[in-house]
Amino acid sequence: MTGERRPCCAPSADVPVATAPPAPGADGGTAPHRRSTRGQTWLPGGEFAMGDAFGEGYRADGETPVHAVRLKPFHIDETAVTNAQFASFVKATGYATDAERYGSSAVFHLAVAAASVDVIGNAAGTPWWINVRGAHWRRPEGARSNITGRQNHPVVHISWNDATAYARWASKRLPTEAEWEYAARGGLTGRRYAWGDELTPGGRWRCNIWQGHFPHTNTAEDGYLTTAPVKSYRPNGFGLWNTAGNVWEWCSDWFSPSYYAQSPAADPLGPETGTRRVMRGGSYLCHESYCNRYRVAARSSNTPESSSGNLGFRCANDASGTA
Repeated sequence: MTGERRPCCAPSADVPVATAPPAPGADGGTAPHRRSTRGQTWLPGGEFAMGDAFGEGYRADGETPVHAVRLKPFHIDETAVTNAQFASFVKATGYATDAERYGSSAVFHLAVAAASVDVIGNAAGTPWWINVRGAHWRRPEGARSNITGRQNHPVVHISWNDATAYARWASKRLPTEAEWEYAARGGLTGRRYAWGDELTPGGRWRCNIWQGHFPHTNTAEDGYLTTAPVKSYRPNGFGLWNTAGNVWEWCSDWFSPSYYAQSPAADPLGPETGTRRVMRGGSYLCHESYCNRYRVAARSSNTPESSSGNLGFRCANDASGTA
């Protein structure tokens, strides 16, 4: 297990990134949809081994001990929530994201599309993240960008608060961390990645992560500098797409590095309290030299109001009820 903890490749808003405190905004509280599992996969649940069996995680991330977890059946989205889906939510509710209310969000330095006056500064400790005024889900690289042609890409600049509001409107919920890992493994036991133990089987990329020398040179061998469409590469054994790389995905749980040592065996929900929420899956910025968190057991966390150009989510649903 790696002793040194590298900061996650998604910056936190506890490093000041806002130009002003967020004003109250729409909370997505209009009438939610009738419960639907369209676009979701039903998973049977059961017992699986959760955690890092290879000792490759950062000690402060708390990926060990490996422990048996039993889950009830549940539904989970086949893909991360897309720009098109999030746009429907915003149209129906008038919701304003945390990034919009704060007035700025974090953009990777090679992707910034904004006037110099909109570049507020670098995030402390992670200087490749630029705080850009006007960056949010509709303008992911700054005011000179838009999501035209990216309707089927994952929505980004999404805080945990935003993800929860969308899920509530859609009559869904965020997955628990245990549900997320079980789903991401796709039925494989004790493997490093969602497809096996080798990163590029047959020389083919299986996820959207960084290639080259982080953080200055990305050869984009997989075809993408930032996000890829949500149905890129191949789905895992459960039919889920991009459970490694592309964008970080929020889970419902509070984060604690010591939680695995005390986690209940059946349907764990995470700690009762905390200051940071769990994120899973890694992103297009992950690389073995810095943020080796695209492994299926890897975990990270962020404050609930934080947003960045590589942070999105997918939803889950209880198995009870009708589709």
